[in-house]
Amino acid sequence: MHKALLAAAVACGLATVDAFSVTPLAARASVKLQSASARAGLKPLRTPLSKVKLAPRAASGLSKMQMAKVKAEYIWIGGRGGGGDDYRSKTRVLDSMPKSVDELPLWNYDGSSTGQAPGSDSEVFLKPAFMCKDPMREGDHILVLCEMLRPDMTPIKESTRTLAQAIFDQAPEEVPWYGIEQEYTLFKDGRPMGWPASTARPFNKNPDPLLQFGYPGPQGAYYCAVGYDVSFGRLICEKHLDVCLKAGLNVGGINGEVMPGQWEYQVGPAVGIEAGDHMHMSRFLLNRVCEEAGVLVSFDPKPIPSDDWNGAGCHTNFSTKKMRAEGGYEIIKEACEKLGKNHAKHIRLYGEGNERRLTGNCETNSINSFKWGVADRGASIRIPRFTARDNRGYMEDRRPASNVDPYVVTALIFDTCVLKGDTNVFEGYNAKSVKIADKI
Repeated sequence: MHKALLAAAVACGLATVDAFSVTPLAARASVKLQSASARAGLKPLRTPLSKVKLAPRAASGLSKMQMAKVKAEYIWIGGRGGGGDDYRSKTRVLDSMPKSVDELPLWNYDGSSTGQAPGSDSEVFLKPAFMCKDPMREGDHILVLCEMLRPDMTPIKESTRTLAQAIFDQAPEEVPWYGIEQEYTLFKDGRPMGWPASTARPFNKNPDPLLQFGYPGPQGAYYCAVGYDVSFGRLICEKHLDVCLKAGLNVGGINGEVMPGQWEYQVGPAVGIEAGDHMHMSRFLLNRVCEEAGVLVSFDPKPIPSDDWNGAGCHTNFSTKKMRAEGGYEIIKEACEKLGKNHAKHIRLYGEGNERRLTGNCETNSINSFKWGVADRGASIRIPRFTARDNRGYMEDRRPASNVDPYVVTALIFDTCVLKGDTNVFEGYNAKSVKIADKI
């Protein structure tokens, strides 16, 4: 039997006769264990398993499809308009990542459920206008800001981007820069964050909101403050900054504001229509961050109806290429005069409820008057001291409320300061506009 096995092994070339010879016991301890082929001086018939480099297994067809899919969050403005408190969105799954916003498909939504169309003709088209990375989802997904169009492809009332773009397109060589300071107030359990609960009983049917909570210490301790007892909502403000930067939005900074529970972030410098795109997308993300934190963000221009507490604005800094050049201060002063002549027109479009904020107190000028000045935070238009010193720079329109539509305010300033100042494309947009004096 053994002889037969030996003969077969030798015949197949797997071993020599010596491989099967008996090794003396004394010598066995020094013998290294080897395969028969190694002892025979032959190369192995195959690579040892420990040295095999396994190629990664190809994903199944289903896995490939899942890996290639992109979630596109289509975002639009609801029937309450572009004041920051009525964003709507829904997700569309795409087969691949679009290279530009022009590759994104049109979509639609039920306008009868947002107060923007009758039930008998309810479809409103969504036309993608701006996209960025979605920082709220893991993976490569996108946010898509859309214009809202009728079946004839004209914009509905709340879709002001198209109108603003048409104004900017009339003089692109002016290269308008904007820096927008967005103030907002954080509410938790029905009161601004940092405001103590009250034990006051509301006896009337519609109580003053001040009866629903107590008062914190007076203003002065909270602006840009650091500390548990003077800073309320910092984690939300920081989280919002993080997601905006992750999305690629042009957000320039954050700070605590004068009233407790009130914060600010800045968008810009941004050119033309980009300012409105980035502002709307950053507002959407602020709402999403607050949604996850169980906190309400308010863009109301006067959340506490008292001159003891600051309101919330959306100060808009503006300059053109000529204003930023040597001697541009003279052009800025001319622009201030033009803004004064169109004060009533601007105020009508500068945000709902702005008359409660522009009282002449709390770093505002009265809604019924117009003035501009250097380093004057009580003016309608503030000229930074550096601008006056350097004879060039920018100006700050301090009138816009925190709930202003950024497309409207940026285009309106450009039209008044650079173009003829006679646009009326936004008239009727703010149907419940603020009341101001007939003559300014």
